[in-house]
This record gives sequence, structure tokens and C-alpha cells, in this order.
Amino acid sequence: MTSQTTVDPKGPADKASSAASGPTPAKGLRGHPWFTLFTVAVGVMMVALDGTIVAIANPAIQKDLNASFADVQWITNGYFLALAVTLITAGKLGDRFGHRQTFLIGVVGFAAASGAIGLSDSIAFVIVFRVFQGLFGALLMPAALGLLRATFPAEKLNMAIGIWGMVIGASTAGGPILGGVLVEHVSWQSVFFINVPVGILAVALGVGILLDHRAENAPRSFDLLGIGLLSGAMFCLVWAIIKAGDWGWGDGLTWTFIVVSVVGFGLFAFWETRVREPLIPLALFRSVPLSAGVVLMVLMAIAFLGGLFFVTFYLQNVHGMSPIDAGLHLLPLTGMMIVGSPLAGAVITKTGPRIPLAGGMAFTALAMYGMSTLDTGTSGPVMSIWFALLGLGLAPVMVGATEVIVGNAPMELSGVAGGLQQAAMQIGGSLGTAVLGAVMASKVNSDLAGNWADAKLPPLTPAQQGQASEAVQVGAAPVPQGTPPEVAEKITNVAHDTFISGMSLASLVAAGVAIVAIFVALLTKRGVNAEAGAGVGHV
Repeated sequence: MTSQTTVDPKGPADKASSAASGPTPAKGLRGHPWFTLFTVAVGVMMVALDGTIVAIANPAIQKDLNASFADVQWITNGYFLALAVTLITAGKLGDRFGHRQTFLIGVVGFAAASGAIGLSDSIAFVIVFRVFQGLFGALLMPAALGLLRATFPAEKLNMAIGIWGMVIGASTAGGPILGGVLVEHVSWQSVFFINVPVGILAVALGVGILLDHRAENAPRSFDLLGIGLLSGAMFCLVWAIIKAGDWGWGDGLTWTFIVVSVVGFGLFAFWETRVREPLIPLALFRSVPLSAGVVLMVLMAIAFLGGLFFVTFYLQNVHGMSPIDAGLHLLPLTGMMIVGSPLAGAVITKTGPRIPLAGGMAFTALAMYGMSTLDTGTSGPVMSIWFALLGLGLAPVMVGATEVIVGNAPMELSGVAGGLQQAAMQIGGSLGTAVLGAVMASKVNSDLAGNWADAKLPPLTPAQQGQASEAVQVGAAPVPQGTPPEVAEKITNVAHDTFISGMSLASLVAAGVAIVAIFVALLTKRGVNAEAGAGVGHV
């Protein structure tokens, strides 16, 4: 068990006295576990919300700033790259300098970057400040988990992580709803401006409530070469995933970046065995439960975020819903995550994570199978059943996998563990979108020509075929202007049927990934170091 001391504003003498007398209960607001949870939840909400809310604003940004489609893609890719590449390093910064300071810097920077985006008058500035959002978001997220780990007693940590996961899930799923309201009734700039008052609130709460917690054997130096090798390897991996849709998975450029990434990870692993204070001690992965937790988080994100990517197109382009209506139809998913996450935390505290995690992935697999049966005529209540089941399956996985990763890491590496958890989810989401997107594209390309011919529509040139395929992959009907209504209806039916066949196959692949995750979940167990931060350092 790792002992722990706290940076106390009273001064060295008081600090020494406090350390000598042992942990004392929190008095008032400062250092109180539940108020700490509320504070970090406000900050984390900004980052989670921005992961999905911006997608709704992209068309308005493109029109207002006269941006190209590639520019708009970089609004998302720039944010994701910065976030994914720096999460683990940001967690190490928290371990070194304290999670309170790191969290507050992350909140201030994220809110400032958000305000700067709202004031931007060119797409270049929007992309640059989105990168800064990702960098500061990377500081904020692992620090939030480190603060929870250090503040909550072991018997209440799962409940705290459950509520933390509920906030992330609700913010992620609620992003399209809030984004649709703001873009439709205010402006696209308001999507970013809203982070400014939220950030001010989080900073005000953080200054008055958060306590800094540091392990006695916290790192004292930086593994600069390790940071460079890991960041480079992560960048090449994420870049290959992002660009695979344009280059193709069989293209030499895609595999060049993948190979460079693998070599980079290999060099990083070799260097970590040589440096005195490594960025990630490889002994951390000797813990089978921790390693299983990381893999489980990747697989969960592949199935969930990859599958959900197509559902938004299904609701808006096939069923013709507005962004707000599509978001409302996803409320069963959001609602079950809100209700299920705290309940999952309570169950995991009593039974351990293994069975709830395996059961959650089983529900996820069943939900993805159900989503493979959706068609153009599926009613709202039927969709709601599968969305609710997906939320019910995800809740214990979000909570349990997070506790397994963070709880099985030593206290002095809680920030790195939090970075691992977040990086695993980001990479899994990217992989899910890319791999399932490739499945969708392959199915559409193989079926579209035959379906087009069966409908007795005029044959397409190779160029027209390519354009039609791209449209159908997102559920859109490639109907040229001036097309007679009866022909337009045939094209729409072919496009939607072909999209449904692709989404069905992608959902079945996601269900298969979830089934594999069930067996990975059986390798997990309760965090052996979770008690290291139990009630420590409250003043």
C-alpha cells in the first residue's frame, strides 16, 4: 500500500504535523469528496460535450466561414489528435505537479480556447484553437480521475466513478441535442461560448474546494525521450486511422504510418526499461486486470462509438429527423447511462467488477445485434428498446473498466492510469469509426450497383458511381436536381436500402467485438491499490 501526503497551504510546519498525525476528515467544503466530485464533473462535462456537440455546428461553420469539407474534418481531427496524443503525458504532469493544479490549468485553457474559437473569423483559427482545446482537455481529464482516486474512500470510489461516468455519458449523448438548439436558435459560435461560463464556474469551485494530493514517491523528473517516442507513436497510429478512410486500408501510406507507429512503440518500450523514472513503468502492465481493463475500454469504444456513428446518419438521413429530433430519439440511451452508472458503481462495490463487466458487454452485444435489424420502417419504440439496452450495457463497463485501470495502478501513477483509460477510449472510438466505416464502405460498394440496376435506374458512369457511393455511405440519396419525382423516389429507396445493409453488417461486426470483450472482462478484478487514496489528506 502506498502512503500519501498532501500539499497544504498552511505551511511546512503544519504540513509536517498533519503528516505525523495521519489523515483527518474533511472539514467544510474544502477537500470534501462529494463536492470534489461535483467540481471535477463540471470541468469534465465541457470536454465530453465538445466531443459531439461540434458535429452539429460543422455545417453552419462550413457555410459561414466558406470552408472546404477537408477543413471541417480538421475541426474534429485536430481536436482528437491533440487529445489522444497527449493524454498519458498530461496524466504524468498531474502525478508530478499535483492533480489540482493540472485540473485548474486544463479548465482555464479549455474555456479560453473555446472563447477564442467563438471569436474566430477564419477556419484556420478555428482549427488552431480546436487543437488547443484538445491539449488542455488532455490535462483536465486524467487529473479529474486522479482527484477522485485520492479523495474517495475505497468503499465509495466505484460510486464516485459511476457518477463521473454518468456525467461523461450524458454529456456525450446530450451534445447533439444542445448543439441543435444552440445552432438553430442562437449561432454556431454559441456552441463554443457556452464553455466560458461553465469554465469560470469550474475554476471558482476548484479554487475553493479541491485539495492537492501527491504520493510520497511521486515522480521528480521527466522522461523527455519517452514522452517524445510515445507521442510520436501515438500520432502515427491515430493519423493512420484518421486518414485510412481517404487513403484506403490497403494503401502504402496507411501502412507506413502504422509500421512507424509500431516501431515507435517498440523503441518506447525498450527505453522505458533503461530510464530511472520512466513515463510509464512497464511493470504496470504485469497486472493482468489493469491490462485487461485497458483492452476492454478499447473494445467497448469500438463497439459503442463506432456503432453510434452510423445511428446518427440513420436517424437524420434515412428517417429525415432534424438534429434535435435525432438527439431526442437517443434519450433512452442517455437515460439508461444516467440511471445505470451510479447503480453499476454500487453493484461493482459489492460484487467486484468481473460479472457486471461481462454482463454489460453481453447487453452491448445484444443491443448491437438488435441495431443490425433496424430498417427504413422501424418505429420509434422499437429503436428505443435497443438504444436503452445499449445504455444499460455501457454503464457498468464505463464504471468498472475505469475502476479496474485506476484502482490497479499505484497511487503515484494515478494520473498516468487516468491517461491510459482516456487514451484507450479515444483510440477505440477512432478505430471503431474507421474500421466499421470501412465495413460500411465495402458493403455499399458491393451492393449499390446491383440494387441500382434492379430498380431499373439509368446506369451510372464510374465517376457518378463513386459520388453516389459516398453519399449512400452516410444515408443520403444522390438525387440530381430536376429529377422526376418517381425516379427520385426510386433512387431514395435504393440509397436507403443499401445504407441499411451496410449499417446492419457494421452493427454485426460491432456485436462480435462486444462478444470478444465479454471474455476480456472475465480477466478483470477489483483494484488492489484502490484503498491507497482512501480518505487521505483531508484538512
